[in-house]
Amino acid sequence: MGAIGTYIGGSLAAAGHELVFIERTAGIEHPLRLEFKDQLIDLPAVTTINSVEKAMTGSPFDAAILAVKSFDTGAVLAEIEPYRHLFPPILCLQNGVENEAAVEEMLGSEKVIGGSVTSAIRRLGVGNAVVEKSRGVGIEEATDLSRELIRIFNQAGIYTRGYKNRASLKWSKMLTNLQANALPAILNWTPYRVLSTPATYAIECAAMCEAVTVMKQMDIRQVNLPGTPVKPWVNAMTRWPLRTSRPLIARLLGSGRGGKMPSLHIDLYAGKKQTEVVFLNGAVVRAAERLGLAAPVNQVLTQLLTGMVRGEISFEHFNDHPERIQQVMMEQI
Repeated sequence: MGAIGTYIGGSLAAAGHELVFIERTAGIEHPLRLEFKDQLIDLPAVTTINSVEKAMTGSPFDAAILAVKSFDTGAVLAEIEPYRHLFPPILCLQNGVENEAAVEEMLGSEKVIGGSVTSAIRRLGVGNAVVEKSRGVGIEEATDLSRELIRIFNQAGIYTRGYKNRASLKWSKMLTNLQANALPAILNWTPYRVLSTPATYAIECAAMCEAVTVMKQMDIRQVNLPGTPVKPWVNAMTRWPLRTSRPLIARLLGSGRGGKMPSLHIDLYAGKKQTEVVFLNGAVVRAAERLGLAAPVNQVLTQLLTGMVRGEISFEHFNDHPERIQQVMMEQI
């Protein structure tokens, strides 16, 4: 059970809602635990099972919440497939902009609700998470069920806003996931160092400009998210002179994270054999290609980090060597 699943599910359970958690590994042998605002919340009565098959043998569900990494979506859908006609609508709280389409292909558009989590949650173990920064959740406001979920989330203490346009919600969240994520992993630098160094900040801004260009071509508007003023800082990174925006962005976005490393770095150095960069920077590349555009900066970042995960590129090669990344980009752009 990941950080988001523990946070959302735990908060709902604490508010008295009946949930069943699917945990692929062994069942949770301790109470579900949330650390929130210096308060520990233990939920000993949480029901956990290890498969979709077992979930479907019980009473029907009103909704399902999908909170796995994007690279695990395919495996989850393979489990759901035998029960696709019986499966409830899914609220997708994953990063990336392509998961909802994959779910729609199997279950139909009427059973998919887009969502994004902006709160910072850290996983301490299976069923054990700490809320490091409480911001909120955005949910696509399209159906009676989605509006009821917004109400329930707020009632459970999760600040939640509704959004009319799924694409705006998901792409705006992805802009936040792109920022100071791939480069810290490749260089083994903190986000603050990446954003405060002129050369690497220029790469960050170029990658952001590519994503914003794709959004404009697709007529997708940026929106501010709960606790996250997306539009002002994206505007600063893509329109202001770099020497003007860099100190501001480094201070507001980089220093705000302290020494905490971003998700792509955490997964890389945890030895995971898959990386969400394929579903973040890589998604920008694929969308650009469909539009007849190019996104070379995002493409290089995707290729380098994917190569490191696969063992084709040593961690040491780019560790603390931004000039080597610049060289690769000059050769490919």
